[in-house]
Amino acid sequence: MPRLTYREAVRAALREALATDERVFLMGEDVGRYGGAYACSKGLAAEFGEERIRDAPLSEAAFVGAGIGAAVAGLRPIVEVMTVNFSLLALDQIVNNAALLRHMSGGQVGVPLVIRMATGAGRQVAAQHSHSLEVWYAHVPGLKVLAPATVTDARFMLAAALADPDPVILFEHALSYPVEDEVADDAGREFDAWHAAVRREGRDVSLVTSGGSLARCLTAANTLAAEGIAAEVIDLRALRPLDLDTVLESVAKTRRAVVVDEGWKTCGLAAEVVAGIAEHAFYDLEAPVVRVCSAEVPIPYAQHLEAAALPGPERIVAAVRSLVRA
Repeated sequence: MPRLTYREAVRAALREALATDERVFLMGEDVGRYGGAYACSKGLAAEFGEERIRDAPLSEAAFVGAGIGAAVAGLRPIVEVMTVNFSLLALDQIVNNAALLRHMSGGQVGVPLVIRMATGAGRQVAAQHSHSLEVWYAHVPGLKVLAPATVTDARFMLAAALADPDPVILFEHALSYPVEDEVADDAGREFDAWHAAVRREGRDVSLVTSGGSLARCLTAANTLAAEGIAAEVIDLRALRPLDLDTVLESVAKTRRAVVVDEGWKTCGLAAEVVAGIAEHAFYDLEAPVVRVCSAEVPIPYAQHLEAAALPGPERIVAAVRSLVRA
């Protein structure tokens, strides 16, 4: 099995998409000659040419809008937005156009558009480059939202997104790009992007998470295992549609749950998951569900404050101890 970094997996997925479908093109800031802000498209401009790898002006509203128009016209654009914070400049295009055109046209107009964007903190690049706003998009009917947390998901989720007839947003956590792992040669054969995955089996508590927080939950699970607490780790993967069935199956077994999300707690993704557990598995629970989220502040620049604001393994471990030993 080959070992790839997360960014190499993204690049391999882009190359495969471009090579197999002439309708596919990549567009965004610095994706061409520079090779992408995170080096995910490095070398692709030389390989496929400037018609297929298009450097866009610094206007998210303009190039996301152009991507929507290209999708409506029959192409399969992949639009890269440098960071989720910058995507807010294209919020009108994404929410009022891409998400709504099928509904408002009575099903006559689809928007087979994929938008990739980096998300998350931990790199000390301050608030305007560090937030986790996935739930803003998962809130919107007409959009689908994927959060590839593993190298294998980074390699194969793009193909699933491109195969969808409606707009799909892929959130890639910025800390994941240098992470390296093995990717099975046949992993893409029966790949399912739309259901949650049990990343670690356990019996005592369910840790439910997504994206960049998966690694933190796995680290916390290792710490808890040394204390005799077996935590089951659930990677949501798809945030819309949300695979609640896998979560409920885990909670029915462990009878306790901690939901970990790098977004803020107020009106967040964790709140949605907790509500689903309360609505459908209330009588399976032996303790209230706990949320571990980022502090309710803009992500700080100072390294020690940034670390304190994020839902790190220590906070996850403390939350689990409070449930299991209550």
